[in-house]
Amino acid sequence: MQITWYGHSCFLLTAENGFSILTDPCDKETGYALHDIVCDAVTVSHDHFDHNCLSSVAGSPQVIRTPGEHMAGDIPVTGFATFHDTQLGAQRGANIVYRYKIDGLTLVHLGDLGHMLDDDSAAAIGQVDVLFAPIGGKFTIDHRLASAIAEKLNPHVFIPMHYKTPALHFDVDGLEPLLQANAKRRVHYLNTNTCSLTRENLGGSRLLILDYKR
Repeated sequence: MQITWYGHSCFLLTAENGFSILTDPCDKETGYALHDIVCDAVTVSHDHFDHNCLSSVAGSPQVIRTPGEHMAGDIPVTGFATFHDTQLGAQRGANIVYRYKIDGLTLVHLGDLGHMLDDDSAAAIGQVDVLFAPIGGKFTIDHRLASAIAEKLNPHVFIPMHYKTPALHFDVDGLEPLLQANAKRRVHYLNTNTCSLTRENLGGSRLLILDYKR
């Protein structure tokens, strides 16, 4: 399968058969000017402008925006109800963590998770191959909690998102604190926004840094 990062929390997940799912498309006010992205389905973790901008998407894809079991084409997608803050949603509302099973891999996108995952939630999510986790703090979990969740879920590959880049207009933390907190992980920088992952090339304990530039 192929993963393409468009910035912030927006990834295009493309299966070997060509079916693609877009995660949390963001409005241009974030600094990432997304437009006319072609995909078959979209998942929305919550209704904030930097995660639900369907006008960035071409055509009329299937939209998934609720917890529970879904099918996007032949891809099982499961949404887990969580919160955007540490006060059961009182500050920023609800959030959905999505699990995708694509080409024999299990991928988990935490959306704008705002709290530690408890043991029951981690058990429900199960084994994870690729974890997409926000690390910027202030509006989401920071690098410390993201690292703790990665320890709990134990993914082969950890891909950070929702952090400060030259394009982003938000005042959130950058990448460096995460790198310092994950010295035991092998860090792989890619000079592209796209990578291909298979069961054979997953490796283990990898921190994969994609370039947001299109």
